[in-house]
Amino acid sequence: MSSDPAGPPDHLGHRDRLRARFAETRGEGMADYEFLELLLFRSIPRRDVKPIAKRLIKRFGSFAEVLAAPPHLLTEVEGVGESVALDLKIVEASAKRLARGSVAKRPVLSSWSAVLDYCRTAMAFSDREEFRLLFLDKRNALIADELQQRGTVDHTPVYPREVVKRALELAATAVILVHNHPSGDPTPSSADISMTRQIIDVAKPLGIAVHDHIIVGREGHASMKGLRLI
Repeated sequence: MSSDPAGPPDHLGHRDRLRARFAETRGEGMADYEFLELLLFRSIPRRDVKPIAKRLIKRFGSFAEVLAAPPHLLTEVEGVGESVALDLKIVEASAKRLARGSVAKRPVLSSWSAVLDYCRTAMAFSDREEFRLLFLDKRNALIADELQQRGTVDHTPVYPREVVKRALELAATAVILVHNHPSGDPTPSSADISMTRQIIDVAKPLGIAVHDHIIVGREGHASMKGLRLI
């Protein structure tokens, strides 16, 4: 892999100025590539990382999409080696854990914005469809969050009886279904609606409620309950 030429004499001063801006603003008003620079400072301590940060944004589109990119694609960007890609994936995993912490052991239905933020952080930028289940207890607190299936770019196999079986194993009284559309458009498909209704039909006689099916994508999210599809 080729490397960048040595940075300009002022690149160390640039680091200090960017850190000072972050300390003052906590990141408000900073561009995505500047956030990436702050991360890359630690991974690449002796080079000008602004060109690398800008190349990453150009390749993947945004800060979130850079973090979500598969390691093998990250390392295709000039200046990004395996250790840098790993550091970026650690930051992505940290963001997911932080978002999950905001909904853990809290009444989910009264923390709906946090649930949506978590779902988007966890899945919106994945390059393959994923189907996730949020299992709730009788107080609607989250007791388990499990990735059930990972499929292709446009399909994930889901088996209603397996969903309900797992809910019974966990003594859950309700579930929230979540999956992503890698295309970016969260609009539910006819297959999404049909599958959701099948799960509801299997779960209802056993006393398990399906509160919602949330679909996330780069362009936002869709709630089947909010759209009155269930």
